[in-house]
Amino acid sequence: MSGRARLALCAAAATLMAACALLPLVDPATWFLQAAFLLAVQTGVGAAARRVPLARPLTIAVQALVTLMLLTLSFAREQAIAGLLPGPDVFRYFGELLQAGADDVGRYSIPAPLSDGIRLMLVGGVVVIGLAVDALAVTFRSAAPAGLPLLALYSVAAGLADGAAGWVWFLLAAAGYLVLLLAEGRDRLSQWGRVFGGGPRTPGTDPSEGAVAPIRTGRRIGAVALGIALVVPLALPALDGGLLDAAGTGVGTGTGGGGTISAVNPLVSLRDSLNVDEDREVMSYRTDSEETQDLYLRIVSLDEFDGTAWKPAKRHVDDVPDSFPTPPGLGDDVERTEIQTRISAADWYAQDWLPMPYPASQVGIGGKWRYEPVGRTLVGDHGQTTRGLEYTVKSLIVQPTAEQLANAPEAPAVLKREFTKVPESLPPIVGQTAQQITEGSSNDYERAVKLQDWFALEGGFTYDTEVQVGSGSQAIARFLREKEGFCVHFSFAMASMARTLGIPARVAVGFTPGSPKSDGTTSVGLRDAHAWPELYFEGVGWTRFEPTPNRGTVPEYTRTDTPGTTLPNPDVPSRSSSTAPSAEPSSSESCTAAEKKLDQSCASESPQAAFGATNDGSPWLMALGLTLAGLGVLAVPLLPMLWRMRARSVRLGAHGRTEADAAAATLAAWQEVSDTAWDYGIAPDESQTPRKAAARIVRVGHLEPEAAASVHRVADAVEQVLYAPRPRPTPGLADDVRRMTAGLSATAGRGTRLRALLAPRSAVRVAWALSEGWTALKSRVAARWTAVVRRPSGQGSG
Repeated sequence: MSGRARLALCAAAATLMAACALLPLVDPATWFLQAAFLLAVQTGVGAAARRVPLARPLTIAVQALVTLMLLTLSFAREQAIAGLLPGPDVFRYFGELLQAGADDVGRYSIPAPLSDGIRLMLVGGVVVIGLAVDALAVTFRSAAPAGLPLLALYSVAAGLADGAAGWVWFLLAAAGYLVLLLAEGRDRLSQWGRVFGGGPRTPGTDPSEGAVAPIRTGRRIGAVALGIALVVPLALPALDGGLLDAAGTGVGTGTGGGGTISAVNPLVSLRDSLNVDEDREVMSYRTDSEETQDLYLRIVSLDEFDGTAWKPAKRHVDDVPDSFPTPPGLGDDVERTEIQTRISAADWYAQDWLPMPYPASQVGIGGKWRYEPVGRTLVGDHGQTTRGLEYTVKSLIVQPTAEQLANAPEAPAVLKREFTKVPESLPPIVGQTAQQITEGSSNDYERAVKLQDWFALEGGFTYDTEVQVGSGSQAIARFLREKEGFCVHFSFAMASMARTLGIPARVAVGFTPGSPKSDGTTSVGLRDAHAWPELYFEGVGWTRFEPTPNRGTVPEYTRTDTPGTTLPNPDVPSRSSSTAPSAEPSSSESCTAAEKKLDQSCASESPQAAFGATNDGSPWLMALGLTLAGLGVLAVPLLPMLWRMRARSVRLGAHGRTEADAAAATLAAWQEVSDTAWDYGIAPDESQTPRKAAARIVRVGHLEPEAAASVHRVADAVEQVLYAPRPRPTPGLADDVRRMTAGLSATAGRGTRLRALLAPRSAVRVAWALSEGWTALKSRVAARWTAVVRRPSGQGSG
């Protein structure tokens, strides 16, 4: 076997050894055999291409093409041309599979089921990383940089796996890399012939064995480096996590049979989900309660605080009881009403934790569920989720008075000790601020109300879903200083401050009550997701507070004036908590990300899988990014197509209902008309009016009457926006644009359609934008430099 062929085998072996770290993440692991087979074929194709020989870029292109065909054969045979050749339908199907895989990744805990989407992500990621390693180590004969894609592959698993055997996967990945380096070293040495290390030790020894000494030295160096890599991190201090870092354990899928259920923080990539363009219905419910403004659907409580993150504690779980015990701390003299709620979860919403009103007293549900008594939550066992379930919950509406809360006795010592823990890493400013806000209060209730009022009304805080989540132990202090954030910031900060005051506190995550519909049910969407603090008062139990401005409803028991508080008794309902039935969608459903930046009232929250059942969200999405990074080798040529798909989605997506929103939507639709025509070969003419431009598109594009009428409707709407004193909103513009696109596609040839899809001409706008930005930047730098150079010498600082 030639040295180049041996090096190619070592590159494939190194990739597979690094990919072994992904095995614990998915069950079953049959994907690994498929990835190994595709990698073997890819390696063989590379060896054959180099033997021809082909140019290096051409060798890589042939390997990429064969790999793409194999992936097409494995995953998209029905969409392919002749069952093998990838066409537009294949790439579209791959996109759908990857989207489904991303949804599944955000939905399931480890080990996740091997869905088609996840399988494509794993197999495709491994073969693309293998292609990068083969290209670097074999085609370009540079094995050292090949460690970067191997590191990316290993990092995916390292960021997700929580098992104690992580060092085994590290050893495998490191050993594979060392084998690759040694193979390259042997190949380079063999090209120099006999090494100068002296003559053979014994007569008859093969002269080529003179290379043994350098190779043995290389092995020793590799062993020492590997040992250092394993030992040194043990002596390094741990790094801080983020305020919203979802590290650690908590409630989730498990093995049942008593014991504990351990998973990860349910706050999965919350900030990214707050700005979804489309509000999807998570569940709907019907209740016999006349008042629903306080009917929060609680998923789980985060009761463990390490200074950088709140997370669910690992707790004992039991079988679901027929009736739940009385909530801890709830006295007989507190008014309560039992209600019944029938909940139907969407068939796409796979949640490990069961959303239900708090405190629940009885749950009627099928499937495998376990009961966690401290948080009074139900969690799925053996992969059980809420997907498509219908269940009934009996729960209590607890209505304490301000007097009962103000006169609450001291909490039990055991409970207070657990739920007032504050880590040493918490910045002192948190406790100091809490003391300043609550100065003069005579009891914990007054302190809690003052904290709530300070965040929601008096402290000057701004609700902003665009704020970056903080990192490190200083994140809460930074939030208190900058006073911008969303529900997680407010709830985490208030609960932390309450603990510094000796008030037992935790954070609950779930959904606000939702939006009533005309059929008597209430719809709960992604944007209704929320987080809020719960504080404990003996005689009442765990009590909800609402510090987030303009979110949820302020509890009635916090509106009554108390000594030392300036609470003005406002009603602050969420947009989704109206009690009037309506068949219209809520205003939040039509908010786009761009509109949220312009209009704060449009912003709202949603967690995607945040409350979606899963593994730790941020690492999952980070892992997804690392996996797809390998696919970039094939994705780069598709970037124009992806940009156009994204631009089309944003332009034709939902918009607000104000006049400004209607004008923006109309102009966006016209921009899409112009760019779509450009993609099909009809270049835009900026000198023409919308009406003349529409006529030109109809004429050159040979559009049928229906498509032509659609183009003219969009042009008329644009002229209204540009010239009418009060333009009227024009409904159906997105559908008009789609009809025009279908009309252009129907009259164009196959080559034109492929060009419009894969290499759209309008994508040049990205280059124009970058060029303009670069020119502007150079102008600013030149102007600043000129000002510095021409500054008179006498203007120096004094």
